This record gives sequence, structure tokens and C-alpha cells, in this order.
Amino acid sequence: MIDADDVRRRTERVQHRIADAGGDIARIGIVAVTKGFDSSAIEAAARAGLSMIGENYAQELHGKWNELGTATKTAVEIHFIGRLQSNKVRQLAGVVDVWQSVDRMRLVSEIARHDPGASIFVQLDVSGSATQGGCRPDEASPLVAAARREGLDVAGCMAIGPQSSPPEIEKAFGELARFADRHQLEHRCMGMSTDLEAAVRAGSTMVRIGTALFGNRPPRSASAQGA
Repeated sequence: MIDADDVRRRTERVQHRIADAGGDIARIGIVAVTKGFDSSAIEAAARAGLSMIGENYAQELHGKWNELGTATKTAVEIHFIGRLQSNKVRQLAGVVDVWQSVDRMRLVSEIARHDPGASIFVQLDVSGSATQGGCRPDEASPLVAAARREGLDVAGCMAIGPQSSPPEIEKAFGELARFADRHQLEHRCMGMSTDLEAAVRAGSTMVRIGTALFGNRPPRSASAQGA
């Protein structure tokens, strides 16, 4: 069971880190990443004043969503931030508010079909790691254009930083910020518990924070591996 007061205290520490890195805590949103935790993490985040919830796995998200009360459901906005299989879009439509990990045309088509007018972020690969998902900026520009033609709201872009030194991480995040500027995208979702300072310095407007809010995640069960 996740304690809301503890999450509130941890949120304040994250906000101090953002401010110390030169960020404006009134303008940089925190996505509370609750993957791996049970539904009490979403409830605790909501009670702590965190309205944006990040989830990575379709099956896990559905299980938690069915356990939440109406008050919590109406208080939060679900951001899907994990690698997304196109055949999961129909299952998640109606639960997900923001599709953050859109990195190919098939996903654009499926989201437009099952969740017309939805808010999406285009995921960029700024680390060169194929396992993390995302497309290169030269591939992402046509994706933005296609999504807009399909009537989707391209609200921002996101990226996972490389496992490197802070200057290299900041350089990679700077690539995302420049892409957002070129395409007039409001949100740049970059930075996690381990690299949020570099992301803030590069112009992040939204950070995805899990362990710094909730502690270490429990191991995933075997039944959840394909979610």
C-alpha cells in the first residue's frame, strides 16, 4: 500500500530538484509513473495532487483501472508511456488520455480509428537504443504531419535519455527540444528520476518520475510480461 503523505513529501523533493536545475515548478509537470505498483499508487498520487499518471503496460493498466473508484478516475489523466503495440490501442481507448509513445504510422492510424481527436506525443529516439522505442527526427516530421491530417492533437514529443554523462544526456534532450520548436509542439516530455536535471536544463516541460516518488518497484509477475 502506497502512502499519500509519503508521495507528497517525495513530490516536494522532486520539485526542489527541478527548481535547483533552473526550472519553474509551476510550468514543469510531473507524470507519476505507477508501472509495477498496484492501484494504490495511482490513488496515492491523486491524493498527493499529482494528476498525470504514467503507465507502460496495457494489461497492467486495465487491471488497475478496474480497481479504481470514480473519484480517482475523474481526478487523473492517464498517459501511456510504454512501447505500444498497435493491437492494444482498441483495448486502451477510453482509458488513456494521452498517447505518449507514438513512433510509427500504424499507431497513428489505429489511434485515429479507435480514439478520434486524441492527444498524442511523438516519441523520438535520441539515445540510439532500439529497445527503448522512438523514431529519428527525420522520420518523426512526416509522422507529425500524418497525425495532424488524421485529426489527432499532436500535443508534444517525448524521449528517453541515453545512459551517459550529464552533458551527453543534455545534448540528446536538446535535440528533442529543437524538434518541438520546429513543429510548434507545446510539450517536451523528457527526464526521469535519474536525469531530470539535465532534462530541465534542456527545456523539459514534463518529467516522468517513478522511483523518486514511490521507491523501488517490485518485480513484475510472469503473467504480466506480455502486457
